[in-house]
Amino acid sequence: MFIRELSVLNYKNFGEATLIFSKKLNCFIGNNGVGKTNLLDAIYYLSFCKSYFNNPDSQNVRHMQDYFALQGKYELNEAREEIHCGYKNGQKKKIRRNKKEYERFSDHIGLLPLVMISPADSVLIQGGSEERRRFMDSVISQYDRAYLEWLVKYNRVLLQRNILLKNYAGQAEIDADIFAIWDDQLIALGEKIHAKRGQFLEELLPVFQKYYTLISGGNEEVSLEYGSQLNDQGFEQLLTLSFQKDRLLQFTTTGIHKDDLELKLGGYPIKRLGSQGQNKTYLIALKFAQFDFIRSLNSVKPILLLDDLFDKLDSGRVEEIVKLVADDHFGQIFITDTNREHLDGILKEAGGDDFRIFVVEKGRINDIIEKP
Repeated sequence: MFIRELSVLNYKNFGEATLIFSKKLNCFIGNNGVGKTNLLDAIYYLSFCKSYFNNPDSQNVRHMQDYFALQGKYELNEAREEIHCGYKNGQKKKIRRNKKEYERFSDHIGLLPLVMISPADSVLIQGGSEERRRFMDSVISQYDRAYLEWLVKYNRVLLQRNILLKNYAGQAEIDADIFAIWDDQLIALGEKIHAKRGQFLEELLPVFQKYYTLISGGNEEVSLEYGSQLNDQGFEQLLTLSFQKDRLLQFTTTGIHKDDLELKLGGYPIKRLGSQGQNKTYLIALKFAQFDFIRSLNSVKPILLLDDLFDKLDSGRVEEIVKLVADDHFGQIFITDTNREHLDGILKEAGGDDFRIFVVEKGRINDIIEKP
């Protein structure tokens, strides 16, 4: 699978542009702040119906404009696909596949698998547990449509239960039957989500460790551990034991919405002791493992977006990443950098002429074809 052509209109700092891509390697070079990441984000948007950076759609509209539009032309399993995403201030965004509008955006997720590596990924280490849950959910949702539906339903039921807790705040008596209705749904959905997350991490771990060893040189031990209240107790028991606390606080304090992914280096949280280079290596290895995991399940190579990949890495780790990226293991790759040094290294390692280089300058894009 690959994207042949991208058209952007009023997206972030770009007024209007159409780009034709190589099905192998595409490079965006330019100074910081000129819009290289915005181009990657436009490609991400076409896969996930939203910005990678969780911006409200209104913030993705170019300054002084009131709408944006994105269009991608793809080749998927020897068939051509055309995806159009449009948003106008004050209106609901629209996503169309081959000119037919989706009724639910969730029906689009997983059609165009994609993995993005960005400096913003540092939030997985430094941020709260909701960031790491979002990572697990985004990966699983790309290959398991049922999981995404469970997640949406779980959050709706959780919202209704929390509303009920607020409505009964301060009252001596409650209607236990109403709570039982919501609890039964929460338990059924939560247990399925918990099992799927556990299975996902069990399969991801050895692939992640393999990539970390390759990049780091094999001198550091890393692990991923699934932190969940449901690991030690059944969900029904948890809800029963926490009910009085839930009533007092007026929200549900137990469940898979409290899960975490524990990222460890040498047996300790990497947040506490990891250097900048170790943190970056950890995140890159995690995303490469995500790529392999998705590819193994649907036999389609995800598009790989690599934003500012080499920053904060020593020369040894850069060299190993260059070898990995240049290998035929990956499919279509997009990579940004501020100069051509690293890009030329990848191009030399990969060989061949199947690449495109774009120079980005403050919302303008120039296409150059030039061998390193």
